[in-house]
Amino acid sequence: MSLRTRLAAREILLTPGVYDGLTAALAEQAGFEALYLSGAAVAYTRLGRPDIGLTSVSEMADTMALIRDRVDLPVIIDADTGFGNALNAQRTMRLYERAGAHALQVEDQTFPKRCGHLSDKSLIPKGEMAGKIAAMADARASDETLIIARTDAVAVEGFEPALERAEAYIEAGADVLFIEALRSDGELQTVADHFRGRIPLLANMVEGGATPIRSASDLEALGFSIVIFPGGVVRALARTAEAYYASLHANGSNRPFSDRMFDFDGLNARIGTADMLAKGKRFEDDGRA
Repeated sequence: MSLRTRLAAREILLTPGVYDGLTAALAEQAGFEALYLSGAAVAYTRLGRPDIGLTSVSEMADTMALIRDRVDLPVIIDADTGFGNALNAQRTMRLYERAGAHALQVEDQTFPKRCGHLSDKSLIPKGEMAGKIAAMADARASDETLIIARTDAVAVEGFEPALERAEAYIEAGADVLFIEALRSDGELQTVADHFRGRIPLLANMVEGGATPIRSASDLEALGFSIVIFPGGVVRALARTAEAYYASLHANGSNRPFSDRMFDFDGLNARIGTADMLAKGKRFEDDGRA
């Protein structure tokens, strides 16, 4: 089933954030139907830096290709601003599509962008963003590759201008709509009512962010089609890593932390080591000339 077809279903698509092959594999094993490759998560993990536009298009495409080599699930990938103008956005579409992405999320911030839940964002003109969306639609190799149009206008211009921008982005050819950093249940409800039946809607859940945290079932009841939890895995793993390193430094051993770790065999079981070794044996030299 394509991602486009899946979004026609009433049931919301619950999509966790991932940032590499390991997190993608673990999410797949947990039973998710699709994944979200977060630019913020890549910045946090590969760079150890904040989400302020430091991650490059090639770093994201490389990460996407590694994830595609590991899992078959549909992946929504963060395309930031398209990394430049409309021509840059077209190149981003081609790179990401070749790397195995099923949907690209592009936003209307200026470049370099910043996390949608940080302050002092700035936007490009509505018409320029509409042009980027149209350019990306023209560049994609398959109509099954979706364009998710994100607007950050709520925090910059206000709620009503955000709705106006969203209308323009739909007209330009967006397949999914994402109005970032909605500030209340009332705004979530208004967006759902305004666009219901016209286009799939995406909600973004960020712990400590501007939008109230709601469950997938709550958002489904409102009328949203996708909910992403883009950076949750990094926040969870960072807290665990901080505690692990502190324990190792204090104790000189992993023993006090062992009940919060996989052992050697446990991790190998989850990454499929035995299956890969067995597969490799099929191709060993069997003496044939």
